[in-house]
Amino acid sequence: MTPNNRIAIVTGASQGIGRGVAEALLADGHRVVLVARRAEPLEELAGQYPDQALPITADVSDPAAVDALYEQVQARFGRLDVLFNNAGAFMASTPVGDVDWDDWRRVLGVNLDGAFLMARGAFRMLRDQSPAGGRIINNGSISAHAPRVNSVAYTTSKHAITGLTKSIALDGRAHNIACSQIDIGNAETPMTAPMKAGIPQPDGSILREPVMDVAHVADAVRYIVGLPLEANVQFMTVMATKMPYLGRG
Repeated sequence: MTPNNRIAIVTGASQGIGRGVAEALLADGHRVVLVARRAEPLEELAGQYPDQALPITADVSDPAAVDALYEQVQARFGRLDVLFNNAGAFMASTPVGDVDWDDWRRVLGVNLDGAFLMARGAFRMLRDQSPAGGRIINNGSISAHAPRVNSVAYTTSKHAITGLTKSIALDGRAHNIACSQIDIGNAETPMTAPMKAGIPQPDGSILREPVMDVAHVADAVRYIVGLPLEANVQFMTVMATKMPYLGRG
């Protein structure tokens, strides 16, 4: 597999970080499987790269949908090199005692169950193909280290991604599978738009937080994708320089 002809899956590819990463990988010449729940933005992007992109509408929290996704990837490309495990869900800022069970399950269902299902499917393909090996890159988030106030579901899911990343990296050694985690802070996407208007801080204040261009996240993924499998970036933090992180809380 040449450096610019890898087979990559990007989840959450319809907007934001996923869209930015997918566009960057396509521009580099890779063949990219675009995964999200909404078909229209995937088909629009795939139309720009008809020989490189495969749009697949799927709910990553549905085991049957994920199995069907990997069957399509196998049928179309016959192998896999990279999974960018990025699909995510949020909920409104809510104190722990007021979190609705359905909201908790929705966030954990996408952020943790979905990340596991996608990673499991990728691991199986990477392990069973010949030659074996490849990369799984998990989107961890700054919240994998430090919580925002009133964000128990999202924070819990992202802390769990760190355990998932370490387990995949350990189990993957025998099969030449590398696993990385990129912890992203305040990339400018539709989901981070409220940061410009102001969001709650632990001291009760409302602060307008700095953001960064999503292209910097895409460049980080490009760097990891371009490494030979003998090298890995285990954990990377890419964040808006002046955002509250080290001083959060």
